[in-house]
Amino acid sequence: MNINPAESTMELRKLSPPQILFGTELDEKSSSEQFLLSMYDSVQASIFVVDVLEDKDFRYVALNPTHERWIGIRSDDLRGKKPEDILSPIDAAKVRQHYADCVRFGKTISYEQCLQFQGIPTWWSTTLTPLKDANSRVYRLIGTSSNITPVKQAEQAVGLQAEREQLLEAIARRIHESVELETNLHQTAIALRQLLNCDRVLIYRFQADGSGIIIAESSVAPSDPLLGKNITDPCFNDKHREHYGRGCIQVVEDIYAAGLHPCHIDFLASLQIRANLVVPIFPEQDMWGLLIAQHCHQPRQWQQTETDLLKQLATQIGIAIQQAELRQQLQNLQDKMELQKQKYRNQLQQVRKFEALVRGMTEQIRDSLDETQVLQTLTQKLAELLNLERCQIELYSACQTLVTITYEYTINLPHCQGLTRQISNRLEVYQPLLQKQPLQFLEIVPGWQPKLLVMSQMACPIFDTQGILGNIWLTKPTQEAFEEFEVELVQQVANECAIAIRQAQLYKQTQTQLKELEKGDRLKNQFLRTLSQELRTPITSISLAVQTLESVLTPAEISEIEIVPQLLQILHNECGRESKLINDLLTLTYLEAEPDPPTLIAIDLQSWLHPIIESFRDLTNCQRQQLNLIVDHGLPPLETDITDLERIVTELLNHACKYTPAGESIRVSAHLIGDAVELNITNSGIELTSNELSQIFEPFYHLDKHDPWKHSGTGLELALVQKMVRHLGGSIYVKSAAGQTTFTVKFPF
Repeated sequence: MNINPAESTMELRKLSPPQILFGTELDEKSSSEQFLLSMYDSVQASIFVVDVLEDKDFRYVALNPTHERWIGIRSDDLRGKKPEDILSPIDAAKVRQHYADCVRFGKTISYEQCLQFQGIPTWWSTTLTPLKDANSRVYRLIGTSSNITPVKQAEQAVGLQAEREQLLEAIARRIHESVELETNLHQTAIALRQLLNCDRVLIYRFQADGSGIIIAESSVAPSDPLLGKNITDPCFNDKHREHYGRGCIQVVEDIYAAGLHPCHIDFLASLQIRANLVVPIFPEQDMWGLLIAQHCHQPRQWQQTETDLLKQLATQIGIAIQQAELRQQLQNLQDKMELQKQKYRNQLQQVRKFEALVRGMTEQIRDSLDETQVLQTLTQKLAELLNLERCQIELYSACQTLVTITYEYTINLPHCQGLTRQISNRLEVYQPLLQKQPLQFLEIVPGWQPKLLVMSQMACPIFDTQGILGNIWLTKPTQEAFEEFEVELVQQVANECAIAIRQAQLYKQTQTQLKELEKGDRLKNQFLRTLSQELRTPITSISLAVQTLESVLTPAEISEIEIVPQLLQILHNECGRESKLINDLLTLTYLEAEPDPPTLIAIDLQSWLHPIIESFRDLTNCQRQQLNLIVDHGLPPLETDITDLERIVTELLNHACKYTPAGESIRVSAHLIGDAVELNITNSGIELTSNELSQIFEPFYHLDKHDPWKHSGTGLELALVQKMVRHLGGSIYVKSAAGQTTFTVKFPF
């Protein structure tokens, strides 16, 4: 039979499959050929015909009915197509290789191969027979195939069972050998993926917040690895958790044909999952996680044996997890016991060090009256003993409204020594301390941004039978609370601090009283000496004036009688000065004793100050000084003693006029500052030294070098002003800078 391959291709459009197979008309066939044709239609084996073209390419010609039934493709639909048109690229490449081998060798070959039709893998045992033309060229291949899928599945089942038993035995052995859980899970994932020949195996562990993390992965998929990622399924709700919690499994052969919720399909597709087999893992009663086998790009028909294998592996993994948890609990218990032993050893060492510290304090208190030395040394030793970041001792004010950090030792934290705090600003802290109760809490240290620093703090009150004195503050660089024995030891140290503070206070009080007595005697003697001198000076002037008057009234010097008025004026002035001095002394003595309370009358400073200021206008004009008055509008009435306030303002204005050079200015102002009225008398052209400012309110202190007008005075004016301001419940102070001096008087409402 001489058939050209090109002619054969043309006949493909005209002839039925039997005619194409043998190349002649049916009625021209012999009885043997008729027999072959009947076999082609009725045999249970699969028969297919492939044309070999001139360019060595291959085209399908026909299939017998049996082959059509097995692969689900009609012969008419197959005719003229290449292998790539009906098979996957991988399967088509394998088929082409077999066809090429048969053509190259020119003889019948047999082989076994696995092909997928309509997504279902099937195994075939195939024999290829070449047909040659007169030139011995192979122009057609006749193939017969038998479907051996059941046999192969049986063989695979036997092999899978053996591998499954080996895998389970290996996991049990690793559990028995106490292999680390992470290693065990990783090796299990690798072995399972290889056994199932799937794309990916995951072990997923649930977290407390409902999400989960991939703790083991074995994958051949080209996608990004999922190991260590925290994955949350948006469709995994309580219903799904309850489903897995009952021990149910999920078998998905194709996510697009399993009736899943669209959001669940999108989630699985985002992870490149096409087929999914999920089995829950239970170490005990509660669900721990999931064992997952996946196909990424194609559907997968999961077998019952594969499902059973995952169940058995999940059970073994649960045992491994439970054993790992028991080992961890045992290790934690051993570590805890070791820590407890070490803790007791450390506590014993600290108790011994505390005893030495208390003994040292007792010796220091016995041998030294210096509170600073004792307590400053204590803060450092206490910080070193307890590994503190900071140790402070703060002391209360006499009225217990303020507290001041008096002693401090710190390593890295900002220094706070000398800082004063209002107790009312932190009542929640100081209320228990004032009731002599220790206090512990955590505090965020300010200024440590962006990273917050949280430290443990303890405050232990310092007190004795006479009352509470202060607190010891201890700051740890961690968030661990102070132990009970540490609190007791610090309380012992606080008792020693109370003894040291009381002893130092008694010593200071004694020294202060002695100094005050000495100062009082010294001031009294100085006052009496100064008073004698001041009283003697005007008397001497009066005596000289009288003598001069007597001499000029003699007949011999009658021509000089015009001096008599001047001498009389001297007598008048000095007598007035003497009278004022005596009155000031009496007033000063009165104010230093226990004066009667002032008589308070409400006055409007706007209208009250103006006439007093105007009374100095002539004097300031004569001395070429500028005098100004500034009073805030809406200033509320001030309740005060009018007589004392007028004396205060008058004396301060006299002082300003006396020490202000010509061409300079004097300014009087009144303002409302907070809940007090503030009077300011400022004069320019004079700047006092710090030594002069410290003595300016002392009796008989004179600023002679700053007096351009040589005014006289008693020397008691500013001392009286200070006493009178205090008598009215106010305060006065003076400052001098930038070529001007300001007296400030404050009266609270």
